[in-house]
Amino acid sequence: MRYLLLILCFVTLAWSSAGLADEIPEVKADEAEAWLVTFGPGEVYWERFGHNAIWLREPAVGIDHTFNFGYFDFEQENFFLNFLKGRMIYFSVAQPSVREFEFYRQQNRSIRLQKLDLDSSQYGRLRDYLLHEIKPENRDYRYDYYLSNCSTRIRDALDLALDGALASSTKDQAANLNFRDHTRRLTQMQYWYYLGLEVGLGYPVDRPVSRWDEMFIPMVVADEIAVMTVSGEGAGRSLVLQDSMLFTSTATVPTADPESKWLRYLLLGLLVVAIAWISGKFMPPVWLAGLAHAWLLIGGTSGLVLAFLWLFTDHTVASLNANLLLFNPLVLLGLVPVLNRFGALVLMGGIVVSFILLVFPNHQYNLDVLAILAPINLAVGWYFFRGQ
Repeated sequence: MRYLLLILCFVTLAWSSAGLADEIPEVKADEAEAWLVTFGPGEVYWERFGHNAIWLREPAVGIDHTFNFGYFDFEQENFFLNFLKGRMIYFSVAQPSVREFEFYRQQNRSIRLQKLDLDSSQYGRLRDYLLHEIKPENRDYRYDYYLSNCSTRIRDALDLALDGALASSTKDQAANLNFRDHTRRLTQMQYWYYLGLEVGLGYPVDRPVSRWDEMFIPMVVADEIAVMTVSGEGAGRSLVLQDSMLFTSTATVPTADPESKWLRYLLLGLLVVAIAWISGKFMPPVWLAGLAHAWLLIGGTSGLVLAFLWLFTDHTVASLNANLLLFNPLVLLGLVPVLNRFGALVLMGGIVVSFILLVFPNHQYNLDVLAILAPINLAVGWYFFRGQ
């Protein structure tokens, strides 16, 4: 039965791959083509930002592969330690195109194909660069969430092929959305993942960026390539010869702009305070005292983690984090009985200062974090300040 099921799985995969292959445009034996492939967001947290690849088709030399820079290995030596330090290593891979497309179709992730109008020298540069990058000695690179990821590497490869035209047209152009805006809009459907990112990301992701920087998102690369024109002979015509959807996902499409989500976190913060207050009516006084001291421990420890990420790791996006006003390590001093009121002042003062910072034109967006913590910090601060 086990072997029968295994055979059935292979037959099913082969049948579905064959069906998908029928939808792929044909290429003549003496031609060479380059396509930008954009995969839509997935359900797993590291898939929320989408993915992309360059698909080369050159039958004369046996190339029909997608080249991408989005692979990592959990079995890699010291993977989690490097992740904590912000020193993650990703690598590039070339995959047979039909197998790659079928994988993403089975994951219910959309597949957008854009055939590029490249001359022979541009195609040659792109092909040689990609073949160089997948060699074992060249394939590894230092990953950065926003500055050096799978999408920025594709962007750079295309810019190389286009003689720098992509950079020259976008580096001085203001982005539609900054790093945080894209992060928020692509994760807002996931309650805790969204909140965790909002806690850990500091002011660097709020700064204005260029359209070039914005192409850390694969879908932005696709949109920018779609409006480009070729230079030289035939200048003015579209860079994209064909733009089509090989597969359309049934998943919810992310919004174009981040939506306001602070209310759902305010409701959670108020609910926590309400449950603590009501339970205190039926429990001995030590119950509320225990909850208040536990929150000081949780908040102070969380602050130490945020400070560690800022000061002792390479996670530059965690620096200058205004959430340290809300998760302040100094509240740990409030665990000492004679310093209870000091801890209370730190809790309540952090809320006040955080609200004031939101008034400034250039500030870290942390309204969601502030919404959930304001009721809790104020309640615990008031409990200690009034002398329990």
